[in-house]
Amino acid sequence: MSPSQKTNPFRFGAIALDDAFADREDERAELVADVRNGQDVVVFAPRRCGKSSLVWSAMQALGKEGILVAHVDLMRTPTKERFAAALAGSIYDQIASPMERIKERALAPFRGLQAQPTVTIDPEDGSLSFSFAVGRREADLDATIERLLQLPAELGGSGKRRTALVMDEFQEIVEIDPNLPRLLRSVFQHQGDVAHVYLGSKRHVMADIFSDSNEPFWRSAKPIELGMIEADAFVPFIAGRFRATDREADEDALRKLLEITGGHPYATQALAYFLWEQVGEGGAASEADLRDALAAVLHAEHAHFTLLWEDASPVQRLVLQALAGEPGRPFTAAYRTRNNLPAATNVQKALGALEKREIVTGAGGSYRISEPFLAEWLRTNVDGVGRG
Repeated sequence: MSPSQKTNPFRFGAIALDDAFADREDERAELVADVRNGQDVVVFAPRRCGKSSLVWSAMQALGKEGILVAHVDLMRTPTKERFAAALAGSIYDQIASPMERIKERALAPFRGLQAQPTVTIDPEDGSLSFSFAVGRREADLDATIERLLQLPAELGGSGKRRTALVMDEFQEIVEIDPNLPRLLRSVFQHQGDVAHVYLGSKRHVMADIFSDSNEPFWRSAKPIELGMIEADAFVPFIAGRFRATDREADEDALRKLLEITGGHPYATQALAYFLWEQVGEGGAASEADLRDALAAVLHAEHAHFTLLWEDASPVQRLVLQALAGEPGRPFTAAYRTRNNLPAATNVQKALGALEKREIVTGAGGSYRISEPFLAEWLRTNVDGVGRG
């Protein structure tokens, strides 16, 4: 690439940081203040809606204040052994090591664990990783997890230095072990000096964890709900990114772009990425360019959506076709009649399965397709789907 060539300023799929982080300044400031204050927080957001980007951006800001934050992604820890290993690794890397420059001192808190981990040193960069052998006694593993959960408070010196623990995709905790929420809560409720941040994308599961009075995490954390980003905030961001790379974007085209994506962060960044690719340096993006960009997005997503469609049951396909043309209330007789849907019980079963897979989302009996660009793909590729 020559020095004069510009790189595409939009990012999708990966965590958006620094200049790629769009809007959410208010939510970031709120989250940073909550962690600084030791407040537990639960962040609800649909999949690909920017919750991880928000938290990583907040972690950057917190790091500049000297606050140490350990982060664990539960989607990557399907067993208790892997959960314990990820927890140990994050606490060591992000809390123990910054506080103890000497490696042996940083490792000391992990020496007395009831289930001793295997510690491996990467020969390339000298980093450490932890693992726990499968087949250990359940009680030993539980005691080890409990001890690991106590470490952020102890390493922080009981409030002398603020620490925090972030658990991404927290709804997976009940899949790892239904008894883990009770174990975690038994430790966390005594940690007033540690901020705990829980992120979740499966709203119905997260609601069960934090809103059910019979569950240990009931009303234990301040809720922050991320919705879509308003067009008035997103349009200036996109236009600014175009201008910074010697391109312009017609405001009507950008408003149309946001109309297509509904302000969904992932979808908006993706469509803006492909729109930017349509425009040469010194040029201006038009609605015609936007149509070409949308076609390019749908082409890129075609294999994913084809597999999703093939995996759907016949009734699920009917429901998806209906929602692609008319988001609304599929349980009502009028809606089912207009869209040739079967009985309400069959529709309910299909919606439940689609919602569990995060393909559709619903509230108060009203449903829409949540998977970015799927509705557009259905309207383009499946017969019998109209435009809502």
